[in-house]
Amino acid sequence: QVQLVESGGGLVQPGGSLKLSCAASGGILDLNAMGWYRQAPGKQRELAAVITRGGATTYADPVKGRFTISGDIAKNTVYLQMNSLKPEDTAVYFCNAVIFRTTRPYRTDYWGQGTQVTVSS
Repeated sequence: QVQLVESGGGLVQPGGSLKLSCAASGGILDLNAMGWYRQAPGKQRELAAVITRGGATTYADPVKGRFTISGDIAKNTVYLQMNSLKPEDTAVYFCNAVIFRTTRPYRTDYWGQGTQVTVSS
């Protein structure tokens, strides 16, 4: 019943900014991390950024210095501030939430439906 819902996508010009939001609905999960993946047409889904429950962040090289991930994992919310957007950032952006365990299943992923980000003039 718990679902992840993304918002904030849209059409922007190169150099513009967008802020994506993701929140869980239907309950609160005991998450270890939340992040953002993106998938361009014809390409494999790839990690853009992730934040752990402890606040550590990781960014993919193409977005370093331009994107900032933040959130409150305990409240199952995460944001992605995207600045200096480039056409190659065009993709569907998916919210991801992860639970890690020391027993099986060792990892469980939850996914949002995705929000379209298009960077074009």
